[in-house]
Amino acid sequence: MQAVLMAEKLKLSLPLLLPGPPPSKPLFPDQHLSTIPSPPPPITPLLQNLQPHTQTPNRQSPIVPRRRKRIGKSQDANRGNPWSHGRLSPTGQRILRTLKDPTFNLTEIDDLLVELFEQQPGESGSSVVSLSVDVLGIIKGLGFYKKCDAALTVFEWVRNRKDSELLLNSSIIAIIISILGKEGRVSTAASLFHNLCKDGLDVDVYAYTSMITAFTSNGRYREAVMVFKKMEDAGCKPTLITYNVILNVYGKMGMPWNKMVGLVDRMKSAGIALDSYTYNTLISCCRRGNLYEEAAEVLKEMKLVGFSPDKVTYNALLDVYGKSRRCKEAMVVLQEMEGNGFPPSIVTYNSLISAYARDGLLEEALELKNQMVEKGIKPDVFTYTTLLSGFEKAGKDEAAVQIFEEMRNEGCKPNICTFNALIKMHGNRGKFTEMMKVFDDIKTCQCSPDIVTWNTLLAVFGQNGMDSEVSGVFKEMKRAGFVPERDTFNTLISAYSRCGSFDQAMAVYKSMLEAGVTPDLSTYNAVLAALARGGLWIQSEKVFAEMKDGRCKPNELTYCSLLHAYANGKEIERMRALAEEIYSGIIEPRPVLLKTLVLVNSKCDLLMETEQAFLELRQREFSPDITTLNAMVSIYGRRQMVSKANEILDFMKSSGFTPSLATYNSLMYMYSRSANFDRSEEILREILAKGIKPDIISYNTVIYAYCRNGQMRDASRVLSEMTESGPTPDIITYNTFIASYAADSMFVEAIDVVSYMIKHGCKPNQSTYNSIVDWYCKLNRRDEASMFINNLRKLDPHISKDEEYRLSERMAKKWS
Repeated sequence: MQAVLMAEKLKLSLPLLLPGPPPSKPLFPDQHLSTIPSPPPPITPLLQNLQPHTQTPNRQSPIVPRRRKRIGKSQDANRGNPWSHGRLSPTGQRILRTLKDPTFNLTEIDDLLVELFEQQPGESGSSVVSLSVDVLGIIKGLGFYKKCDAALTVFEWVRNRKDSELLLNSSIIAIIISILGKEGRVSTAASLFHNLCKDGLDVDVYAYTSMITAFTSNGRYREAVMVFKKMEDAGCKPTLITYNVILNVYGKMGMPWNKMVGLVDRMKSAGIALDSYTYNTLISCCRRGNLYEEAAEVLKEMKLVGFSPDKVTYNALLDVYGKSRRCKEAMVVLQEMEGNGFPPSIVTYNSLISAYARDGLLEEALELKNQMVEKGIKPDVFTYTTLLSGFEKAGKDEAAVQIFEEMRNEGCKPNICTFNALIKMHGNRGKFTEMMKVFDDIKTCQCSPDIVTWNTLLAVFGQNGMDSEVSGVFKEMKRAGFVPERDTFNTLISAYSRCGSFDQAMAVYKSMLEAGVTPDLSTYNAVLAALARGGLWIQSEKVFAEMKDGRCKPNELTYCSLLHAYANGKEIERMRALAEEIYSGIIEPRPVLLKTLVLVNSKCDLLMETEQAFLELRQREFSPDITTLNAMVSIYGRRQMVSKANEILDFMKSSGFTPSLATYNSLMYMYSRSANFDRSEEILREILAKGIKPDIISYNTVIYAYCRNGQMRDASRVLSEMTESGPTPDIITYNTFIASYAADSMFVEAIDVVSYMIKHGCKPNQSTYNSIVDWYCKLNRRDEASMFINNLRKLDPHISKDEEYRLSERMAKKWS
């Protein structure tokens, strides 16, 4: 019923044209540029247009950046060595020694630095150059010795001199910005950079690149992109290093692949040759969107232009294949890697284990861990956490706990990722007490909740339909100082849609755009999943078409959402057509797709199709997960196929799966419709003993079992227990009692239940009154039915005239 109401609401509220994000606020508000870039194109239907701006190819001679010694690590003679004074004058060396002395008071800096200028009086070219070299060396040396405050004080002292424009060259500016960025003082760096630009000092590509790098290293990616755009607008040509940093930023932001390709094309048009770092960065950027084919193409081009893949290349490629669930391709890369003289490291094995664990191939993942140990590579926290998450996702809680215990026994300290996996495991099983205990343990183990912790809590509560808890966690997250990022927005969209709050889900999406966060594949999939829950398959197909047009490459989860949209929209033939494409290989039959086919066919009560999908999964030697097995138990339970349901339960037990609340609810449903109906309450007691919190479905099923068999006292007892410690009774709970009382001619009791539910804030629906009127008619008590309808307003003052008329018409038809 909730899904139907949500679908109706969606049809009315779904915006076909969502508003675009507002223009970014300028990083340097006091500066006005003569050339204003054209605004971005409007948003396409439903999601933002992520296509890059089309540009006319540069037909002029390529612009070669001026040769200049790079201010940075690669050509720094001191790199990896103790600090050397280099070209510092004797006075400069003495001043540096004084400034790095912990006992020196910075308030005395005026007297100290005056000595530097007294030794080189005049404004001749040579003296200015010598002074600039000394200032650069002193600031650079202070940065090396982590004396950030002293470096900034020196810079500001020189800046306040009348001849500062002659002394502060772009190399000095680049160094001070870099020092501040490394110390995490990026806001100070941004303010300084803005003021220097405003004062008209020489700010060149190296200073811009330092500012971009400072923002990037502190996770402020949008601001890094804004500086890059300002740099280009100011006519400053980016170097290879600048482009490489921005490519990395694009990857961190989850920018669409076509934008990354567009940036590379601009590099090539400017005559800048890509280096191995560029190619490795591009491969790493393929992780987020499961772009394994694109990663392979980058590797191919990399080899063609003469670069040999290194360990970084191979590990990045393995990570892409791991996140894309491409186990076979990952093993081929491993073989090539070893053949080229790069022995696998802990990073290599962790990527491979991730690939197998994500695909549900947990035995193979464990075998890889054993291979690591045999080669003398000790599993780390990432190894154990990946395995723990894999077993949790499969529903094998005992195995997950064993991995956690092994991790602790080996002296491997859990990190926040481990705790996040445990929170997810307990939360998905409805064990909220254990979940919050893990949350408290985070502080005990000297960890701090991160953005993923909060996102996991949002997802868990959303999955359980607890919308008030979702809102509460989100408020707590912001109160703790966390700024929502893309994954948070995607999680909220999914969480609110699971709770049936589609308007809130779309409000979150608009907030995401307003915050300047670019939608990615996960965003598309979250919106698709929301549409699927409402059965809005037409809108789902429109979003899918946009994705295929190049805005975002669909993955297996995209097709999963389409299947759910068809199932919830009762479009069985469309669902079968898509299933055929999967079985035939037109769409690669990935494990998650076959599992989804089990789910949707079970949901639609298509027994043959459900068994076909499950058989296909087993024949391809893919491991089912707990959700797939629950779908099998559910359809067998609804069909009263007890022996078949028990076969699945035996398989779960022998394979180490931990039954979930959904498993128990399906079993309670099966027994509630059988002669052995009292077994339903026995199962309810079992799950309470296991520490699992029953939901409204659990209690309603047991109440139905007793009501169906006329045992109203037992039904009332369960209702009392539910009211005291369980979920709040809903319309189904009350309607079950009313229908049972009416069927037994206990109309006074049935009407008492109606009065009780109204007093407790539960509004009767058509089924509520239909049960009473229908049973009056079946028992040939027409006058009482008529009297009930005529006096209904006394019982329910808010009943509409239309409803009274509908009931009168219904009664008349029953007697005609």
